[in-house]
Amino acid sequence: MASAAPRASPATAYLFLILTMALWAGNHILGRWAHGIIPPMTLAFLRWSLAAVLMFPFAYRSIHSDWPVIRQEWPRLLLLGFMGSGIYNTLQYIALTDTTATNAAILNSWGPILIVLAGALLFGDRLRRNQVAGMTVSLMGVAVVVLHGEFQRIATLSFNGGDLVMLFATGVWALYTALLRTRPKISTLSFAGVTYIIAGVVNLPLAGWEYAHGDVMEITPQTIAAVLYAGVLASLVAYYCYARSVELIGANRTGVFIHLIPLFTSLMAMALLGEQPALYHAAGFALILAGVFIAQR
Repeated sequence: MASAAPRASPATAYLFLILTMALWAGNHILGRWAHGIIPPMTLAFLRWSLAAVLMFPFAYRSIHSDWPVIRQEWPRLLLLGFMGSGIYNTLQYIALTDTTATNAAILNSWGPILIVLAGALLFGDRLRRNQVAGMTVSLMGVAVVVLHGEFQRIATLSFNGGDLVMLFATGVWALYTALLRTRPKISTLSFAGVTYIIAGVVNLPLAGWEYAHGDVMEITPQTIAAVLYAGVLASLVAYYCYARSVELIGANRTGVFIHLIPLFTSLMAMALLGEQPALYHAAGFALILAGVFIAQR
C-alpha cells in the first residue's frame, strides 16, 4: 500500500520550484564547464549513482512499504526512470559539449508547450485554439534560437548539433512530465529512490563505453565538487522537490516554472563562464514566453 505523503499547500510547491529551477540552472553551468573535463555520460552515471546511494537510506522504509506496488508496476517505473532521470540529463550534458549554457536553457524553456502537446497526444487532452496559437508563436522563438538569428541557415541546413540534441532532450522531458500523471501510487521517496537507481543502471554502460574509448575523468577537487553538486543538489534535492510539486499543483502549472531556468542560467553564465547573451537570445526567449502566455490563458 502506498504510504501517505504529508499534506502541503501550493505555496510550498512554488518555493520548491524556485529552488529546483535555480539548482537546474546551475546544472546547465556545470554541464558546460565540464566540457573536456568530465565526459558527459560519465557525469550522468556518477550523478545518479551518487544520488541513489545517498537517497536509499531515507527511501528504504518507503520502498519496503510500497514494494508490492513497485513489483506490480515495475514496467511503468522503469519507463519513468529511463526518461526522466536516466536519459534526459545525459542528453543535456551531451548537448552542452556543443552549445552554450544560455542556448540550452532557452531551448529548454519550450518545455511547457511540449508538455501540453504531450498531454494531447498521450491522453487526449483537448487542445484549444489559444494553445495552438501559443505553440506556433513559441515555435518561432525556438527557430530564432536554433538558427542563431541567421535565417539563411535554413537554406544550407546549417544547425548547431548541441541545439538539436537539447531540443530532443526537452521533448523527452515533456513526455516524462506528462507521464507523471500515471505514476504508480507510491510515496515520493519511493519513487525518487527507485528511479535514481534505474538512472544509474541505464548510464553505466554508456559511461563504460566512454571509458573504453579513452574519455576518462581526471580526479581533482574541482571534478569531485562538480559530481557532488550534480548528485546531491541538482538530483537528490531538485528532483524530489519537482516530483512533490507535480503532486501538489499538477504538471501543467509546474511546467511554467521552467522559464526561471533561462533567467538564472543567463546570469550565472555571464558571471561564471563569460558568456554574453546576444540579441537573438532575447528575441527567441521573448517569443517562447509570449507563446506560453497565450497557451496558458
